[in-house]
Amino acid sequence: MPGVSQRWLRVLLGALSSARAVWEASPRQMRELGVPEEQVLAISAHASRLTVPSPDVERAWHLGYRVLSCWDRDYPPWLRQMPDPPIILYCRGEVRPEDEKAVAVVGTRRATAYGLEVAGRLARSLARAGLTVVSGLARGIDTCAHREALAAGGRTIAVLGSGLDRVYPAENRCLCGDIVTRGAVLTEYPPGTTALPHHFPARNRIIAGLARGVVVVEAPLQSGALITADWAERLGRPVMAVPGPITRRESAGCNRLIRDGAHLVEGVEDILCVLGTGAVAPAGPPQMEPREQLVWDLLEQGSSYDRLQAESRLGAGELAAVLLSLELKGLVRRLPGQVYVRTW
Repeated sequence: MPGVSQRWLRVLLGALSSARAVWEASPRQMRELGVPEEQVLAISAHASRLTVPSPDVERAWHLGYRVLSCWDRDYPPWLRQMPDPPIILYCRGEVRPEDEKAVAVVGTRRATAYGLEVAGRLARSLARAGLTVVSGLARGIDTCAHREALAAGGRTIAVLGSGLDRVYPAENRCLCGDIVTRGAVLTEYPPGTTALPHHFPARNRIIAGLARGVVVVEAPLQSGALITADWAERLGRPVMAVPGPITRRESAGCNRLIRDGAHLVEGVEDILCVLGTGAVAPAGPPQMEPREQLVWDLLEQGSSYDRLQAESRLGAGELAAVLLSLELKGLVRRLPGQVYVRTW
């Protein structure tokens, strides 16, 4: 019902017990429950044109999506505890009981190499500790968090600001398909809905609602990730942030969160301590040969190939062999521009 407040629909659903009863309610019944006149008229006008099932639901079923209402047994229980949960969720994949142990990892679309390294490290470690990683499938930090959780063999949930058939950004369609195999993709928007700017703040409340806590990795002062953090605070769920250089705008939002009382995160142990989940931090990386250890230590904050060669004093062929060995062991990843970062 476009233009109809979910708040008043929720009031009516609570008072009249079922969606059908709301659909069949008279204007007088709605007024007696305190619903504003403009909402009464809007609901009545829409109800007179609705069919059961609705075209949105039929289209979702045709595309193979699940449709969950907030009364369904499979509806995420942590989300149901919100004061403003989405009445309907469209779902690909499966939400499982173990997803109650979920952590949101969010941040800027314009992530730096530092932000991507930290987001990847945290997502992998959370996945290895048995926690589900929740994010918004946006470019940058979100994409990195989803990819690395999957790479570690864990579960991840993506929340969209569009319909399930209108994945945004489009380059993440393949990633979306991978998430469906070991997690879920959720949205409150019906099929055919394109991503619009005002959808994303609403999307962020769902990310916060699904998680036991929110970790902001990298975010400028106007980042949508700070909206997610604000929702977590309203819901009484811990807000955590990764500190960054004071000279970089991408870190300004995180540094302010920490100044205002968010928990400082330097590693997965900090997250597990704040959440008190009982999960155990994964063991450290496997043993390395001396040259591998040398290069590994130099990669603490990510490095270009030229910088690694200068600092390690290894020959070009020797360094290439060491980096290849570390990549094959799953300890290092190469980013565009011949920048190398740790994956553990």
